Amino acid sequence: MPSPNEILSELRKIKYPGFSRDIVSFGLIKDIEVAHAGVTVFLAPVSANPDVVRTVIEEVRRTVAAMPGVPGVQVEVEAAQPRAAAAHSARRPIPGVRHVLAVASGKGGVGKSTVAVNLALAMHALGQRVGLMDADVYGPSVAMMMGVEEAARVNPQRRIIPPQRYGVRYVSMALFVDDQTPVIWRGPMVTKLETEFLFNVEWGELDCLVLDLPPGTGDAQLTITQRVELVGGVIVTTPQEVALLDVKRGVAMFNEVRTPVLGVIENMSYYVCRKCGHRHEIFGHGGGARMAAELNLALLGELPIAPELRAGGDNARPLVAVSPQHPASLEFKAIAGRILERMARLPRPIEAEIIQ
Repeated sequence: MPSPNEILSELRKIKYPGFSRDIVSFGLIKDIEVAHAGVTVFLAPVSANPDVVRTVIEEVRRTVAAMPGVPGVQVEVEAAQPRAAAAHSARRPIPGVRHVLAVASGKGGVGKSTVAVNLALAMHALGQRVGLMDADVYGPSVAMMMGVEEAARVNPQRRIIPPQRYGVRYVSMALFVDDQTPVIWRGPMVTKLETEFLFNVEWGELDCLVLDLPPGTGDAQLTITQRVELVGGVIVTTPQEVALLDVKRGVAMFNEVRTPVLGVIENMSYYVCRKCGHRHEIFGHGGGARMAAELNLALLGELPIAPELRAGGDNARPLVAVSPQHPASLEFKAIAGRILERMARLPRPIEAEIIQ
């Protein structure tokens, strides 16, 4: 008969459905009992989604039963604590910040940071007081796109004073390390930094704090979605089918922590030829709309491939700020308006059931 530690090691191989983390690191394994009759695994409340619960239970049974010397397997799921109590104990608001909006993507390379930066600037152009947090510790890019006119400072109370440019306050790991220094940190250090960026920055009075999440559904994303009150999430994708498949992972992440997805933004949707004015759908067309319809989400907008958009990010001159009448800038403002409308219709704060 294997020991509880040996069984726990095997259970680490089971990924939580839709995520890159395993069920042990999620804290789902409460206890393991080994007796003559077999093994009993006690699970914490898994999810409100019965399909997820069923999948986890089946995977635990299959994995433990496959171990040598195990005559039988029993899985018991503890009763969940009340939803409101779980939300209150885990999530908290940021003082002075009315709404926190997460911009996410299921994979890298879809232009999520470019969208987050210009979306924040578009909200500011619509009269909102906006902040921008770069949550990607390993590959921060917000500071490069916004430009660093001044370094982040720390006040006597040891709180971070974020720089401000184009009317938007922002914070990024790139403000604290030079661009030649790699960030080689383990998960707990990343989690601590993200918590500092959320709750130890002098954001002031903001209508919306835009979070540029790292791509994917790992520890960094879960830390934020489980610790701060989010008004909702926006998912960025591109028209290719391979990118659209990853949208489902992003939606699953927000669903698991009971955060509404306000919609999907399709980036690099098309290119308009400067000579003939013809619209070319280089990566296909309609993928974002089909995915949004399949998942019952709003398609917030389709952004063009614009050389000026890329150049603006490279030169710290974001397109929405320096060319507000550019067609792409106008589309960003239209998308920002739709997001603000949806945010206004949602109750605040949004209580969420948190994965324990």
